[in-house]
Amino acid sequence: MSGQAEAAGNGAAEEIPPHRYTAGIASEIEQRWQREWDERGIFHAPNPVGSLSDGEVPGNKLFVQDMFPYPSGSGLHVGHPLGFIGSDVYARYHRMLGRNVLHTMGFDSFGLPAEQYAVQTGTHPRTTTETNIERFLGQIRRLGLGHDERRRIATTDIEFYRWTQWIFLQIFNAWYDTEAGRARPIGELEKEFANGERATPDGRAWSELSRAEQREVVDSYRLVYLSEAPVNWAPGLGTVVANEEVTAEGLTERGNFPVFRRNLKQWMMRITAYADRLVDDLDRLDWPEKVKTMQRNWIGRSQGANVRFAAGGHDIEVFTTRPDTLFGATYVVLAPEHPLVDELTAEQWPAGVDDRWTGGAATPAEAVASYRRAASMKSDLDRQENKDKTGVFTGAHATNPVNGAQIPVFIADYVLMGYGTGAIMAVPAQDQRDWDFATTFGLEIIRTVQPTEGFDGEAFTGDGPAINSASETTGLSLNGLGVDEAKKTVVAWLEEHGHGSGTVQYKLRDWLFARQRYWGEPFPIVYGDDGVPRGVPEDQLPVVLPDVEDYSPQTFDPEDADSKPSPPLAKATDWAHVELDLGDGLKHYERDTNVMPQWAGSCWYQLRYIDPDNSEQFVDPANEQYWMGRDTAEHGPNDPGGVDLYVGGVEHAVLHLLYSRFWHKVLHDLGHVSSEEPYRRLYNQGYIQAYAFTDARGVYVPAEQVVERDGKYYYEGEEVSREYGKMGKSLKNSVSPDEMADAYGVDTLRLYEMSMGPLEASRPWVTKDVVGSHRFLQRLWRNVVDEQTGELRVTDEQPDTEMLRALHKTIAGVREDYSELRFNTAVAKLIEFNNRITKACSAAAGTPRAVVEPLVLMVAPMTPHLAEELWNRLGHAESLAHGTFPVAEEQYLVEDSVEYPIQVNGKVRSRIEVPASADQEAVKAAALADEKIAAALEGNEPRKVIVVPNRLVNVVA
Repeated sequence: MSGQAEAAGNGAAEEIPPHRYTAGIASEIEQRWQREWDERGIFHAPNPVGSLSDGEVPGNKLFVQDMFPYPSGSGLHVGHPLGFIGSDVYARYHRMLGRNVLHTMGFDSFGLPAEQYAVQTGTHPRTTTETNIERFLGQIRRLGLGHDERRRIATTDIEFYRWTQWIFLQIFNAWYDTEAGRARPIGELEKEFANGERATPDGRAWSELSRAEQREVVDSYRLVYLSEAPVNWAPGLGTVVANEEVTAEGLTERGNFPVFRRNLKQWMMRITAYADRLVDDLDRLDWPEKVKTMQRNWIGRSQGANVRFAAGGHDIEVFTTRPDTLFGATYVVLAPEHPLVDELTAEQWPAGVDDRWTGGAATPAEAVASYRRAASMKSDLDRQENKDKTGVFTGAHATNPVNGAQIPVFIADYVLMGYGTGAIMAVPAQDQRDWDFATTFGLEIIRTVQPTEGFDGEAFTGDGPAINSASETTGLSLNGLGVDEAKKTVVAWLEEHGHGSGTVQYKLRDWLFARQRYWGEPFPIVYGDDGVPRGVPEDQLPVVLPDVEDYSPQTFDPEDADSKPSPPLAKATDWAHVELDLGDGLKHYERDTNVMPQWAGSCWYQLRYIDPDNSEQFVDPANEQYWMGRDTAEHGPNDPGGVDLYVGGVEHAVLHLLYSRFWHKVLHDLGHVSSEEPYRRLYNQGYIQAYAFTDARGVYVPAEQVVERDGKYYYEGEEVSREYGKMGKSLKNSVSPDEMADAYGVDTLRLYEMSMGPLEASRPWVTKDVVGSHRFLQRLWRNVVDEQTGELRVTDEQPDTEMLRALHKTIAGVREDYSELRFNTAVAKLIEFNNRITKACSAAAGTPRAVVEPLVLMVAPMTPHLAEELWNRLGHAESLAHGTFPVAEEQYLVEDSVEYPIQVNGKVRSRIEVPASADQEAVKAAALADEKIAAALEGNEPRKVIVVPNRLVNVVA
C-alpha cells in the first residue's frame, strides 16, 4: 500500500480521501506527538529526593525495565523491538492508571565487536560505540517508546563506570561470614583476628604475624581475590573467557573461537559463597519456572559425601552423590592438574602392570608428563567428552575405606580440577562413563545395586537394593538396603571412623572476572613493589580508560607453555606506572592492566536508572527504597524487592541474571540497598521468526526478493527451498522496522507485533498481514474523523444499552489482558468492539462520544500516537498518558439472560435462553419444555438431567 492510492478489490486504483489515515498522515502525527511528549516531559518519573524530585511522589509506583541492549552497528530488525514494545504497552497502561512509572533504556556498550573493529581499522571503540548508540536511539525513538530520557545511561559513560569501579571495591573489601550468612566489611574481619574472636589459620596470635602474613590471611577471605589457576584462553579474542561463555562445542560464545586451557593469575569473584542463597531465594521470585530450573541446574547443589582414600601417606578426597556405591569403587581418577599427582606418581611401574595403563612410557613420570601436555591443549568440553577414554596410571594405589581394597590411581582429562575436588571415585557398574573407561583399561567392575528384572545393559543407574556391599574387615554391611537408607548408613560409618563426612557440593565455580582486552572497565587496583593488590582510594575514582595506539592483545602460542599473554593496556606505560599516596607517602605503583568483563555494568544498571546524575552516591537510599524496596503489602511477607517487571530473552537465564543477583546481594549485605534481589518479576518474550530461502548450493538468498508461483518459490528465476528460522542477518530474512514504519506508520507496526500471538511465544512474521492491523486503525480513525472533510463525526447521543454492555465488557477484558501482558487478546477485543461500532454507526450521523472516547483510551497503550491525536481532536487539551484509563461499570457487566446449549446423550440438540437469575430447577424445566428436546425424548422421562450453571444442560435419555 502507498500513501497515495490503495488497491481496490477489482485491482483498480482508488482515489484516496484527503483525510484518510495513511502512512503519510501517520508519520506526521507520530513525529508531532513525539516532539510534544519530549517538550512536555510526559514520561518523566519523579524521584523522592535529588535532582529528579518534583514534590511529593505518588505512593503507587511501577519500575519497568528492558534487558540492556548492546548497540550493534547493523541496526534493528522487526524482531528486536518485540520486548521493547511489550514493556512499553505495559508501562503506558499502568501510567494511565495513575501510577508513577519509571521506564527508560540504556546501553551495555562495552563489548567485543567494537574492539575487534578497532583492531581491524584503528578506529577508537568509543567512536564506533557512540555512532552505534545514535543509530540505535534513532530507531527506538521512532517506535514511540515512553522512556524517561533523563535516565539514559551507557556502561561506557565515565561517570557510570566510576560507580562500577566503586562497587568492585566494595566487593573487594568484603568477606562472607558463613555464621552470619552475609557479607561484611573486611575491616570487621581484621578486628576479629586482632581481638582474638577469630583464630588465625596456624593458631598464632594476630600480632605475631607480619604485615605480609596478615594480608595473606585477609586476602584468602575476600569476595574478590587473585587466583593462579587453569582458565579458558581464546587466542582469537586475545582474552580469557568464563566457563559460562564457552559453548557446548568448546568455542567462545562470541565469535566461535577455539578455547584452550592455560594457567594464569586472574581476578575471581567468590560467587560460590552465595550458592545457597542464590538457589533458595529463587522461590521468592516471580520468574518463569524454566529460568529458575536453569539457574538451579547451573548452581548444581547436591547432597552427598566427601570420602578420603588413603594413598602413599596422603588422602585423596573425592565428592560423591552416591556414597552407597562405595563398595563398587574399583579405581580413583585425578585431574591431570591435581596437586597430589606429583606426590603420588611412582618412580617405577609396579610388577605386572597392564600395558594399557602405561601410555607406552618407560616410567610413570614420563607417562604423566606426556599426558599432562596433551590434556593442556584441550578445551573443558573436549576433556569431559573424553571420547577415546584416555588416561594413564600413576603407579600408585589407594585404599578403599569401606573394604580395605587396594585400587589403582589414574589421571584422566575427563576429570577437571575446577569441578568438585578434582578427583573422583570410579564405580563402573553404576556409571556408564566409568564403565567405558574400565572396559578400555581392563579394570574390575562390581555391581553394588541390584538391577531391575530384565535389565541387560552395562552400567545400571537406577535404584535398587544394595548388593556386594559388605566387609568382614570393616564390619560395614549395606546389603539389602534401599539407596536412601544405604546412603545414611555409609555416611554415618564414614564420619564415625574418620574417613569422610556428609556434605553439600555445587557445580557452580567462582566467577572469572578479568579480561585481557582494551574496551572494558579498568580495575581500580594498583600493585606496589611487594606485588600486593591495593584498591584505589574512592576520591581517585574513576580510573579512566587511556588511549592506546594498538588495540590488539598480545596472545600466546598454545603450543608454547612458556609464552604469556599481555593485555592492550600494558602498552599504555604512562598510564600503567603511577605515583600515588595511599596513606603511607608517595610511592610508585603499577595499575592492573586487565579490564572487567562486559557483565560488570549490566550487574547493577537498574540502580543507576534510579539516580542517573547523582555524583555523591551510586544511588540515593531513599530513591532505591522507593523504586525497589520490599513491598510486603502488595507482594506478601516473602517479597525480596527489586524491579517490578523485567522483560528480556531467555538466553540470559544464567549468566547475566545470576551475576546480577550476586552483586545485588552483596550490596544488600553491606547496607547499600534495601532490596534483596534485583528483579522481583521476570518475563521472557518470544522471538519473531521468518521464512528463509536457500538456493541449490544451500546458500541463503534475500527473502524479500523471493517470489511465489504455484506453491513454489523462486529467486532470480531459479527455484529455492523454504525454511523457517529466527530472523537475522545470517538467514537473510530480516525486515527493518523503519521499512514497516515508512509503509504503514509506527502505530501499525506496534499493533501488529502485539497482535501476532502471546508475548512469551515465538511467532512468524508475515509482512502481508501487517495491512490487517493498518486497516483496523483506519476504521478506528473513520469512526472519529470524516475522511473527506477532516471534521469530527462524533455525536453526543447516548448509546443504547447493548452498546454500553459491549463497551464495558471490553473495558473489563482489556484491563485484565493488559495487566497480564496478554496483548494479543486485548487487540482482538478492541478490533471486535470497533467493528461493532462501525456496523452500528456507519449509517448514522456519527459515533457516540461516550463510546468512542473510551475506545481511544483503550488503544492508547498499543497505538499511542494515533490515540493522542484522536484524543486531542475530541477536545482534550491534556495528554491521555496519565490517569485516564476507563473503568468498567458493574451494572453493564451483569447479563440479563444466559444461553444454555442442551445436550441429549452428549450431542447438542437445541439451545434455550433463560433469565440470568434462574435457578437450576427453572433451567431444567425450560430445557425439558423445549420442542426439540421433547421430540428427542419421544415422550419418555429422562434418566438424568445435569445442569452446569451458566454453561450447559446435559439430558441422559
